[in-house]
Amino acid sequence: MRVALTLAYNGTHFFGSQTQTETPHTILGNLEKVLKKMGIEFKVVASGRTDKGVHATGQVCHIDVPDFWSDIKRLKRVLNEMLPSSIRVRATKLVDDEFHARYSAKKRVYRYIIKEGDSNPFEADFVTFLKGVEFNEMEKNIKLFVGEFDFAYFMKTGSDISSTTRVIYRAFAYKHNGYIILNFEANGFLRSQIRMMVGALLSLSMEEIKEKLERRVNHKLKPAPANGLYLAKIKY
Repeated sequence: MRVALTLAYNGTHFFGSQTQTETPHTILGNLEKVLKKMGIEFKVVASGRTDKGVHATGQVCHIDVPDFWSDIKRLKRVLNEMLPSSIRVRATKLVDDEFHARYSAKKRVYRYIIKEGDSNPFEADFVTFLKGVEFNEMEKNIKLFVGEFDFAYFMKTGSDISSTTRVIYRAFAYKHNGYIILNFEANGFLRSQIRMMVGALLSLSMEEIKEKLERRVNHKLKPAPANGLYLAKIKY
């Protein structure tokens, strides 16, 4: 019996989402540890990975569970009782055996949150604080990313992938209650691609972004900090 889990998590103190041999302190590492205690021996499959310090409000995973866990409302309740408070199961849903959290996904939505001004200890883990943000330029330049591009100049090295081409369907910026929200929706993202794109919006001109997108000039830039990034939604 296959179940889809929708997760929300505070990634601040985890070493990313994927299980690692070097450390059990990852999102899926904690989830698999709890599942094992519940008699569910299954390697959790996520829609995609998030890096160290990155958060999620709508990560989707799938697991196969034995029949004695057919009550998926109880499954959700017990998981939340046993998981650390920084990881919550928002929803459980029975799905077909053909459903795959990663390969069945059609679109992925990420948000990046910026706040202008001095940092404060209550938001420092969840918002990137900056001064002198040129919002009008950012609002205009973010639209450059919409379309199909080879994003090889907007990724960190070390990814085991066959293609660096991705399609971004929507990219826009808006202000809400004193925050600047950057929204990206695509068929997929490369390793640290969104943080690199945000870094470009913060440090490069429109022409420089175009040159980088067209792979004419690989302008150097720093990826935006991880703490402002959220995996918001997976669309199937």
